[in-house]
Amino acid sequence: MGHSITDQFNRPLRDLRISVIDRCNFRCPYCMPDEQFSHTYQFLDKDQWLTFEEIFRLVRIFVSLGVEKVRLTGGEPLLRPHMDELVKNLSMIEGIKDLALTTNGSLLGGYAVQLKKAGLKRLTISLDSLDPQVFKTLSGAKGRVEQILDGIKVAEAVGFKQMKINAVIQRGVNDHTVLDLVRFFRGSGHTLRFIEYMDVGNQNHWDLTQVVPSREIIAKIHKIYPLESIGGTEGGGTSQRYRFIDGQEEIGFISSVSQPFCGTCNRLRLSADGKMYTCLFATQGTDLREHLRNGASDDFLAHLIRVVWMKREDRYSELRSQIHQTHRPMHKVEMYQIGG
Repeated sequence: MGHSITDQFNRPLRDLRISVIDRCNFRCPYCMPDEQFSHTYQFLDKDQWLTFEEIFRLVRIFVSLGVEKVRLTGGEPLLRPHMDELVKNLSMIEGIKDLALTTNGSLLGGYAVQLKKAGLKRLTISLDSLDPQVFKTLSGAKGRVEQILDGIKVAEAVGFKQMKINAVIQRGVNDHTVLDLVRFFRGSGHTLRFIEYMDVGNQNHWDLTQVVPSREIIAKIHKIYPLESIGGTEGGGTSQRYRFIDGQEEIGFISSVSQPFCGTCNRLRLSADGKMYTCLFATQGTDLREHLRNGASDDFLAHLIRVVWMKREDRYSELRSQIHQTHRPMHKVEMYQIGG
């Protein structure tokens, strides 16, 4: 454990989310809609991505500043070649208590074995619906439900026991398929998590009327499968946790629109091209790659990270309604650049 640093609201730095690639093989409308990301869209050149050595070096510095949890995201992280090498190196850093990866699951069947061998502790899979048509719409016609479920089966077989299954719920799009997911994952040992549709990035034409507040989903599930609350977002977690009263596993609700948890947010994000963002809704980041490639020392990088975190005062979700009322467009960083 390094020297812990806190920001302007006394929030410690504990959780680092690293986007390893800005590309994805899906075109989910809330993140990377097809019409915006046709073949003409310019993704980063590979030499713009942080190398594994650069990521490893930065993570060691972040751990010295208090980071305990590292999550690898994208884009779709499994599109980045040799991910098991990165996982293996990161798993050897002392001080990391939790090493996780978020994936859309489409390539998981082919990589689960090597990720487990390399030392990956946990997997989170994005799966917004089990209905084949709805899923097709939500993946931009790029994915099939069976493919994802097969990936989950393979991951279970190699020892990933308690995965998190994340579903982003949009009114009129997939809210009618919520109970199917609950039925399917009850008894599986995995934790289903329903996420309120958020105004991340600039591409998803977000509108408050499309948000289904968690309390509505909780009520819908509770009617059929009674739930009891077992904890909230204190301690830096993002989800309100519930358990099925009949003793099945837990289920979570991430309510960053209806009940923001900025007050306990301890997360920092690193984009594929080495920019550091202090909020999922940030408009600008701090370029670490430039310093890495210009020969900066570890001490200099640690100092820079410390200064940025100590000045941090982001609480976008708490201020969202005021920000939306001013109608001043904010150009926010895209989700595929920094993961969810």
